[in-house]
Amino acid sequence: MKLSFRWYGEDDKVTLKNIRQIPGMHTIVSAVYDVPVGEVWSRESIAALKSAITQMGMHFEVVESIPVHEDIKLGKERRDYYINNYCENIRRVAEAGVKCICYNFMPVFDWTRTQLDHVLPDGSTTLVYYQEQVDEVNPLESDSDLTLPGWDASYSREELKDIVAQYQNMTEEKLWDNLQYFLERIIPVSVECGVNMAIHEDDPCWSIFGLPRIITSEQNLDRFLKLVDVPNNGITLCTGSLGCSGHNDVVKMAAKYAAMGRIHFVHMRNVAVLPNGFEERSHLSSCGTLDMYAIMKALYDNGFDGYIRPDHGRMIWGETGRPGYGLYDRALGATYLNGLWEAIEKGDK
Repeated sequence: MKLSFRWYGEDDKVTLKNIRQIPGMHTIVSAVYDVPVGEVWSRESIAALKSAITQMGMHFEVVESIPVHEDIKLGKERRDYYINNYCENIRRVAEAGVKCICYNFMPVFDWTRTQLDHVLPDGSTTLVYYQEQVDEVNPLESDSDLTLPGWDASYSREELKDIVAQYQNMTEEKLWDNLQYFLERIIPVSVECGVNMAIHEDDPCWSIFGLPRIITSEQNLDRFLKLVDVPNNGITLCTGSLGCSGHNDVVKMAAKYAAMGRIHFVHMRNVAVLPNGFEERSHLSSCGTLDMYAIMKALYDNGFDGYIRPDHGRMIWGETGRPGYGLYDRALGATYLNGLWEAIEKGDK
């Protein structure tokens, strides 16, 4: 296991110096954030990012993420232009020593939550998803005052309305076709460059606003891996994204895909699954629905040796900053994961 931590660059309130002090920290997960989606990252920006990380004694081996342009997902005329740029970005980060790229294929919206500061009984705040709040929102109504966290702030209301409207006739099968078209062009480049591509599951793993979502379940992950059936085409196992649905057996999936050698990155997050949605909780198994020990043991027992990071944390001890990405609770999560892994490893020996 290579313990990693997401960092949003020099503007991140959580500094590399902070992260370096977490025991066992190996890799910084980051990206170039000042380039429009679909365009090529400059070698200078990549080099500066790597230099900042390596100077603090850590590695820059995981990119999260190189976003996929909507024209690729929609299968529009300009998709080849953006795919060519994507391939060039794979080459450029590989030149800098990156071994794994996390990305997603979710239409329009990345992750979706209904509140970023829900107060838990212990006084900490967390990200939550309540279906009744989602049902109050209609992104096709540009004059609506209702928005949800996770919406791309780069879109105006009219632009958001337009891009959602373009997906109204998009079926899941057509989205699968567009994903396969994308993979058939980028995976050969990733193989050539020695980079593992790790798709992130849809978050949450069901349709939002009628938009198709396809990376949602074991059945669909099986289908995904067969689209281009080579080891470099793999997954980011996100326990929270999959685990927020009671239909997904995350322990089974961890064991299955680790044994296949197709898990290249792991996001460890605990959630409490509710009748009307879910709440993100601390990493400790007893605080949520997921058995974090069982997931980690399934990974270990099946030969996983890739990158893993504590995913979203609560805001605790008065910390403020990017919701889900504060220092304190993610550092606690990293220490918990370290402890689980050490115990599993020593118990095996």
